[in-house]
Amino acid sequence: MPRAIKAYVRVADRLADYTGYLAMYLIFVMIAVLLLDAVTRNLLHIPLHWCVEFAQFTLAAYYFLGGPMTLKNDDHVRMDLFYSSFSRWGKHRMDLATLPFLLVYLVVMLIGSSSSLIYAIETNEKRFSMWNPSVIPIKALMLVCIVLMILQTISLIFKHVEALRARKAAAE
Repeated sequence: MPRAIKAYVRVADRLADYTGYLAMYLIFVMIAVLLLDAVTRNLLHIPLHWCVEFAQFTLAAYYFLGGPMTLKNDDHVRMDLFYSSFSRWGKHRMDLATLPFLLVYLVVMLIGSSSSLIYAIETNEKRFSMWNPSVIPIKALMLVCIVLMILQTISLIFKHVEALRARKAAAE
């Protein structure tokens, strides 16, 4: 694998790890906020209207930030009807056949999320609730995470191509 591609794969993998670890700690933030809500509502009789909505935003951030690491570690959900019976090399070939479809899907998501973010910024979009928070931060995070997932998908393509190339070189 050329040095530039190796560097790209290393950077994409490191970014995926960092965002995945950040997502991991968001669970504790969400638990703390929901615990605060339960204590203030049930024991102190002071309902905090922002807690549940903040927890929902945190959960959405958790899913977005966990996406790149999930792809990198091959922990995502797939239809495993035939895939599990493939050889290691057959799995590499199947992944190379399906990753371009994922890439197209992510590009479409990127286009949609960027237009959604632009609309949110132009209109100062807020959620209609008692707390009335801005949705710009979560939409911006969604856009960044989709970009990270695209970078990771390209990294996976490079890894699968290299694995098949190494096998072919070993066979010769």
